[in-house]
Amino acid sequence: MTPQKILDSGQNDFYRSRLDRILNDKHPLFVLADQIDWKAFEEEFGALFVEHKGRPGLPVRLVVGLHYLKYTFNESDESVVDRFLENPYWQYFCGYEFFQHKLPLDPSSLVRWRKRIGPKGGEKLLQETLETAKRKRLLTKSHMHRVNVDTTVQEKAIAFPTDARLYHKMRRTLVRDAQDRGIPLRQSYTRKSKTALFKQGRYSHARQMKRARRETRKLRTYLGRVDRDIQRKCPHPDHELQNHLALAERIFHQKQKDKNKVYSVHAPEVECISKGKVHKRYEFGCKVPIVSTSRGNWIVGMDAVHGNPYDGHTLKRSLTQAARLTGWQPLKAYCDRGYRGVSQSIPDVEIHLPKGKKKGLKRSVLKWLKRRSAIEPIIGHTKSDNRLERNHLQGKDGDRMNAMLAGCGFNMRKLIKAFLSLISRWLFSIKNRNLSIAPIGIL
Repeated sequence: MTPQKILDSGQNDFYRSRLDRILNDKHPLFVLADQIDWKAFEEEFGALFVEHKGRPGLPVRLVVGLHYLKYTFNESDESVVDRFLENPYWQYFCGYEFFQHKLPLDPSSLVRWRKRIGPKGGEKLLQETLETAKRKRLLTKSHMHRVNVDTTVQEKAIAFPTDARLYHKMRRTLVRDAQDRGIPLRQSYTRKSKTALFKQGRYSHARQMKRARRETRKLRTYLGRVDRDIQRKCPHPDHELQNHLALAERIFHQKQKDKNKVYSVHAPEVECISKGKVHKRYEFGCKVPIVSTSRGNWIVGMDAVHGNPYDGHTLKRSLTQAARLTGWQPLKAYCDRGYRGVSQSIPDVEIHLPKGKKKGLKRSVLKWLKRRSAIEPIIGHTKSDNRLERNHLQGKDGDRMNAMLAGCGFNMRKLIKAFLSLISRWLFSIKNRNLSIAPIGIL
């Protein structure tokens, strides 16, 4: 059914006090709760629910508010629900009139709700943070005259991939599928595969590589035997089993120098990306292009792309998203040298790249080229503070959702800081006004 609404009675309960009567109305979250257009989310996501079927959905403002708080304060699905129960400002931000003493939802409801809205809904959440900044004149059209563009890697929550571990996990997945479907296996190799995995790890640690390779070959043999046994006894598998069998074939036959290899059983979409970092040569995940304003440092575009594309091939898509979210076309984009060779394909935007020689460049151009490096700490903050460093959401849609919601968390922190500074300046002006009219004896 359609989502419920958090009803506001408009009057006091006999035994309880309203949150807006007992909370500090100058608190940034209190102020921000009244600035966001919550009705826009109800109109956008209301079409995703069936009107007269099933249990009523959760209030849209509650779930949207929890996602904003989760990525603003770097919480998990479980911890954000737990903190909601003990924080009255969070409850007011999510639309509740009175203090709540029990959990409003199960954390697993957040997972299902994200799957329902998809990446398009995540983009709507990012757009509303920018619209809130525009309404308070914190983001104006002049901010979009110059933007900084860069890419980073969003790592997936997987273990470091090795051949031995992939063979073992894939065999274990096939055995579990066969047991669920009642397929009798000649041998499951559960005990032998586990022993071989332990030996392989210990031999590798001791630098006895010949023995380690022997145990890896054993694990590969066990996987091949289970795979062929299932194919003989189940010639017409269902969709899930067929996907797992195809994945097992890819893992069984892939070599070291192959392209588009499988690095994880539960996340086969993971890619190996090398960004030239000394401390971390390879990262396993997907690329995330980021567009930020050169002045103000607002994230106006953020998404995850798969296929490990060249950085320059993501530029047009990133600038188009920034124009779509803000409603203003960027005029100048400042990029690093990874975006060479694509300026001719984007005639609407003036692309600036750093050159080897600074001689001959205008002072204003040189100034904004230096300003491009401001996007690097933005990437660092989204990773350390807004859950971009390690993605726990499933599938390619989960990668896109996590990237966009990380951008939401970064913009929300900027909004909270902006409202806090506005309140501080207001209190400082009142204090000075009171001091100016106070009697001389009191001063």
